[in-house]
Amino acid sequence: MDDRHIIELYWQRDGDAIVQSQQKYGGYCFTVAQNILGDLQDSEECVNDTWLGAWNAMPPHRPQALKLFLARITRSLSFNRYKARTAQKRGGGETEAVLEELAECLACETDTEQELLAKELGETIRRFVDELPDRECRVFVRRYFYTEPIADIAARCGLTENHISVLLHRTREHLRKRLIREGYFDEPQ
Repeated sequence: MDDRHIIELYWQRDGDAIVQSQQKYGGYCFTVAQNILGDLQDSEECVNDTWLGAWNAMPPHRPQALKLFLARITRSLSFNRYKARTAQKRGGGETEAVLEELAECLACETDTEQELLAKELGETIRRFVDELPDRECRVFVRRYFYTEPIADIAARCGLTENHISVLLHRTREHLRKRLIREGYFDEPQ
């Protein structure tokens, strides 16, 4: 069944929408969750919660790309579960914070497609970072490669934490727009 028909089933509040979503995108959503969580049971639960999230979002939202829409729900649920599961572990939660901040910029595919897309995405992000002005580049790399806390970056750069947060937000926005322009995910409505 094509995506338009599945979306229409959601809009008609037909339970077959969930069955069709599971058949068509269950494996894909599981891979997204598993890549984040690394735990079969947690991944399965996130995928099951994805169908509920889609059911609750449609209507009023009518996604243009069902696969990406479902992946975003799965990814969000998975990051939330990961964050809850690891909140008290060492590292001050920086890894989780970094992942959450970048989650809105990234999209995934499966198997060989995923590897190819990941390689292309990595190259796109590398070019993006290389094109950043020096200060923005250093801040971005310290936060998203070294997962440094914002307070440490601010102290190192002689700026306020708020200034660093705003700079990171603007840089992520530029990255998101670049990824939309290059077709990695759809523009939000």
